[in-house]
Amino acid sequence: MTITVDTRYLSEQSDPSANRYAFAYTIHILNSGDIPAQLLDRHWKIIDGNGKVQEVKGPGVIGEQPLIAPAVTYTYTSGCLLETPVGTMEGSYGMRAADDHSFQAPIELFRLAKPNALN
Repeated sequence: MTITVDTRYLSEQSDPSANRYAFAYTIHILNSGDIPAQLLDRHWKIIDGNGKVQEVKGPGVIGEQPLIAPAVTYTYTSGCLLETPVGTMEGSYGMRAADDHSFQAPIELFRLAKPNALN
């Protein structure tokens, strides 16, 4: 699996005076293997600018457990709230290939940042 991420700050859902910073992230999961694989679960580690860690685990993504064919990209958008204008996310997807072997697809660390929060 090849996983890429696009992020954006959601100013309309944020309230900096209340330490509420909303972000959306769009995940693109390309099955770069030779056989179909199903995304079964997710594990996220979210760290805000103060070092506060949130761990999120659960089945599928956005209520789905997609079966991704070879050379096909599955894309979805979700979001998270932070108490600081900057943070990071990283994690993994639990996958099961069509030949019944299970594996973890790592999601590299990516940054969530309000525009102009980093000079």
